[in-house]
Amino acid sequence: MMIRLAILLTSATINASTVPAAASQCASPTAIAAIRTHWAAVRSQLSKATDHEAACRAYAASFYESVTTRQAAAGCTGNVDITALDSEINGFNDLLATKCGG
Repeated sequence: MMIRLAILLTSATINASTVPAAASQCASPTAIAAIRTHWAAVRSQLSKATDHEAACRAYAASFYESVTTRQAAAGCTGNVDITALDSEINGFNDLLATKCGG
């Protein structure tokens, strides 16, 4: 399970750096705030999940989404809160490691 998790995380990071659609769109501060609210709801709902595999898949999907959102935000001019997105990425990475790491 740990090897699969490492492969998933590596793949998500590589894909996030090469996804042209994410890189070509700017993430607005309003969109970032909305997605961060969604991620908070995901974390809250999954903390009570009984289906461990489904929760891990959802954490992985949210991790990937947070990386691609950060990439889109970093490509924009203006003052987007990259630090907050980095915190989201680290949070999902920690959840994957502690809840799904084996």
